Amino acid sequence: MPEKALVTLRFGPYSSSSGLVDHRVSRLQGLRAVLVSDGHQVILEEILDRNTVELIVNGELVFRCNIKELDFDHLVFSKDPTETASSVYHSESEKLLNQIHQGVSHG
Repeated sequence: MPEKALVTLRFGPYSSSSGLVDHRVSRLQGLRAVLVSDGHQVILEEILDRNTVELIVNGELVFRCNIKELDFDHLVFSKDPTETASSVYHSESEKLLNQIHQGVSHG
């Protein structure tokens, strides 16, 4: 990814465990934090496509997946007492960015 890129995270609504369909940014927090810490400008943009998240770098679509694949909550309950939710989100988001850098994407 280019240095200090303009990154747009486009995301659609998805259903919560209660069945309510809405746009939520909670699943994007880790990815957004990693991008910002790497010096990128990040814009969040709501779209109508349900369950979709797209990563657009300098105007070019580079990654698309089901937004529910960005759920790292199950990792928060790690046996490592020093590991925080923030570090887990950061770690999992870095893995996703590494896949993007290597050209691995979901359709």
